[in-house]
Amino acid sequence: MKIRILTAGAAALALMAGLAGCASGGGEAPVSTDASKPYAGTTLKYWATNQGPSLDADAEILQPELDKFEEQTGIKVDLEVIPWSDMTNNTLAAAVSGQGPDVVNIGNTNATTLNTTGAFLPFEGADLEAIGGKDKFIESAWQSTGPEGVPPTSLPLYSQVYGLFYNKALFEDAGLEPPTTWEELVAAAKAITNPDTGTWGIVAPAGTVNVAMHIQYIFAAQAGGSPFDKDGNPDFETAANVEGVRQYLDLMSKDHVMNPSNAQFSDGGQATTEFAGGKIGMYMAQTGNVAGLRSNGMDTDQYGVVPIPAPKGGDPVGSFIAGTNISIFKNTKHKEAALEFVKFMTSEEESEILNKAFGTLPPVVGVPASAYADDPELMDMWTQILSENAIPMSQVPTVSAYQANVGGGVVGLFGQAATGTEITDDAIKAMLAEAQQKMATS
Repeated sequence: MKIRILTAGAAALALMAGLAGCASGGGEAPVSTDASKPYAGTTLKYWATNQGPSLDADAEILQPELDKFEEQTGIKVDLEVIPWSDMTNNTLAAAVSGQGPDVVNIGNTNATTLNTTGAFLPFEGADLEAIGGKDKFIESAWQSTGPEGVPPTSLPLYSQVYGLFYNKALFEDAGLEPPTTWEELVAAAKAITNPDTGTWGIVAPAGTVNVAMHIQYIFAAQAGGSPFDKDGNPDFETAANVEGVRQYLDLMSKDHVMNPSNAQFSDGGQATTEFAGGKIGMYMAQTGNVAGLRSNGMDTDQYGVVPIPAPKGGDPVGSFIAGTNISIFKNTKHKEAALEFVKFMTSEEESEILNKAFGTLPPVVGVPASAYADDPELMDMWTQILSENAIPMSQVPTVSAYQANVGGGVVGLFGQAATGTEITDDAIKAMLAEAQQKMATS
């Protein structure tokens, strides 16, 4: 088993250096003398996304499962764990260059964008049946595999939703109940915040582009809007999209309930560690952060989860249907072995094992959410959010560009807010106008 942990930027350097993968996979699979292992001797390259508290932790979780797969099939898997901050750009670069892995994880928000590149294997006909067919997946997860009416080029692997984590002890000490409106959230955050003691009302990875896009999307939906019009065209300069940015930024720039240092948090793990430290009141994060909190010593009896609340009169949207999908590059020289691997990773057994380890929700029908077997109250809350408060991400080809342009713009404004600069509505509108203009060339 070969494992590489690719830190920020390293994957891009490896790619530029001519990382062999689909384009130079060494020809067809060796002929196996074991009829039960027809692809034995094949080596697949696999890019895995960072799901857990660290890149090393992910490798430790995945390695035993990949060893199991090799024992069952004779197919070796070279694993590379890549941070989310690099994954989209590296995958797009691999799609253009033809040099990359055989199999790759993607964020399901990018499913449509990557589908339109033509670089990935469509799961249809015999190839879809080879991994067990469409019906093995939960319908809500299947809806996030790409545009409607087009064969998907990715399949659900780990499902997630956003929730509002709150520190039970801090809320109890302040005599607070979990917020049910945004106004209550801000009031609770103010009651908890005390910079002199290092206690803050809320934490966020405010320097993280994809999270900035996620939160802006949710808040714009609460205001009744969307970044795209009914035809799928970008429509960023609406009042709802301005409000989506404003609501997030105000936590730092106006309400002062978020530490300005959060503007430097370029990945979610930093915010998770801060929340686990016990001096943060609330944290808007995805299901999988349960694993990160656990690894940082924070048990489920120390925090609760409720839906991210909307402002009074707003739509009760607390999340989009998030998650990680798995894809095969179309130019792999090991298609059949890659299909075997995807079938294995999306099997009932592996879906339960891996989603339990990462604290995510299994997208495979009939697989229990074992991560929450000992906490039915938390399981019920995630189920409620998924069924009552989550909406699909817009399935348009330009979602990745929306993430880069609007998400990047929000991160830039947080950087200004951290220095004490007032963020006006005009500044937000100017950022959205610039992001809209960039979409034409993205």
